[in-house]
Amino acid sequence: MIRIPGGTYRMGSDHHYPEEAPSHTVTVDGFWMDPTPVTNRQFCAFVEATNHVTWAEIPPDPKDYPGARPEMLKAGGLVFTPPRKAVDLVDWSQWWRFTFGATWRRPYGKGSHIGGLDDHPVVQVAFRDAEAYAKWAGKELPTEAEWEFAARGGLDGAEFAWGDAFMPEGRHMANTWQGQFPHENTRDDGWARTSPVCTYPPNGYGLYDMIGNVWEWTTDWYSSRHPADTGQNSGKSCCVPTNPRGGPLDGSYNPCEPKARIPRKVLKGGSHLCAPSYCRRYRPAARHAEDVDTNTSHVGFRCIVRQVARS
Repeated sequence: MIRIPGGTYRMGSDHHYPEEAPSHTVTVDGFWMDPTPVTNRQFCAFVEATNHVTWAEIPPDPKDYPGARPEMLKAGGLVFTPPRKAVDLVDWSQWWRFTFGATWRRPYGKGSHIGGLDDHPVVQVAFRDAEAYAKWAGKELPTEAEWEFAARGGLDGAEFAWGDAFMPEGRHMANTWQGQFPHENTRDDGWARTSPVCTYPPNGYGLYDMIGNVWEWTTDWYSSRHPADTGQNSGKSCCVPTNPRGGPLDGSYNPCEPKARIPRKVLKGGSHLCAPSYCRRYRPAARHAEDVDTNTSHVGFRCIVRQVARS
């Protein structure tokens, strides 16, 4: 694991999506972090050791999904399925399909497999699966503040994990989307979906794939805005939050789905589907809400070990 020193930094952004604002000062203590997202090889070792059954392999309980069509209450996961032509970007169902049988072993459904993908990030893992792996490994999932601090690699205030230019000297620094999303992927970076971890340069802390490749689970409940920057406004260092833990569970529910009371966690880092024409979330400040019961073909995770105070 990589030692992350901890410190005080500006979290969030006032210049992009509203959920990233307001930019505010926080402090995090030091911790250790996995240098890469958890890979298929690592997750396979966990499943073989524990016989863990992932969320994608369990048929949904009808009581949790009032109004759902009975034929849809089967085990599976969301799979990115590019349309053949340009579509309305407001309607994400044009490129996401709930696919029966999609699991971490078959990330794109029947006929797919992870053969030859040992060093790719594991996907089709719900929050409970990531949490179970972390517990087995003697680790934890990071908070949003810890994750963002680590992703910045010591470059406080920089736009990206490597500086302010998205492609310095024309070089791809992360696995993201090239072309018109979601129907045209030119694959200029060489990858249509996930790439092996360590394909791109590490950030200043030696961490790989903090941007792009796969979104990563954090332990924080999602809230639509960051808290106000009381420390900055008051000028008192005592008011800067230390190791903040996100918003309350009750505030994480999706207001657009009042009948399905599924709480949401914060995802960080963007993925191979982030595109300038649609989703500019390939930045440390970017964040996204994900239902805890959801597993997809572009979400993974990594773990941390928090520094233990010495007496």
